Amino acid sequence: MKTALITGATSGIGLAIAQELIKDHHLIITGRRQERLNQIKAELSIINPVDTFCFDVSQKDEVKDFIKALDTNNQPIDILVNNAGNAHGLATFDEGELTDYEAMIDINLKGLIYVSKYCIPFLEKSHAAHIVNISSIAGKETYLKGNVYCASKAGVEALSQGMRIDLAPKGIKVTNIAPGAVETEFSEVRFKGDQARAKQVYQGFKALQAEDIANAVAYCVRAPRHVHIADMTILAGTQFSATGIIKE
Repeated sequence: MKTALITGATSGIGLAIAQELIKDHHLIITGRRQERLNQIKAELSIINPVDTFCFDVSQKDEVKDFIKALDTNNQPIDILVNNAGNAHGLATFDEGELTDYEAMIDINLKGLIYVSKYCIPFLEKSHAAHIVNISSIAGKETYLKGNVYCASKAGVEALSQGMRIDLAPKGIKVTNIAPGAVETEFSEVRFKGDQARAKQVYQGFKALQAEDIANAVAYCVRAPRHVHIADMTILAGTQFSATGIIKE
């Protein structure tokens, strides 16, 4: 049985990926909420083994401690899903908060770098090594007031391509998945708990669900070794660009 490590697995897309991959994988799930990790482990471990680790991917020392624990236990990793990410605020560049900008760069980009870098030695030992980076349509198209969030996801896009080039000789696949409008806690976090404003984002059309992205991840990692899906953009049915959505 292959082992899949999923970051940011306590809610939304990460949780949906865990619920899908548990069907045929040993899971290592991470997040910043221990109570949620415990709950998810209780629900999923009746299917296959689940290990949990509570830490913040943006904190390099915490990532190092996590890796040390894996190394001590001789834990293999076949699949790494870099899902942890966030959006903070929606404002023009001059009006945005530096703390929001720093949080997005730290988690969306630096966190992905930390986890990926330290997991490479584990992946090199696998005969089915695969890294899946969850990017965003915002990494392909910059939109009004998206500025730093878009920049962080554009970084993920470029990094995915660079990793694919550099890691191909090691037999490690790298897939970039760029979702469009997905109805999760994303907007609620972006608008800092303003639920009414968050709900408005998804009104008037059928948004993607977390399960849709999980199905795409599963398709990519379950593909035969001779199939390497490099990049996938997934939009809602009536969405035609980052902010272009036909609504009722």
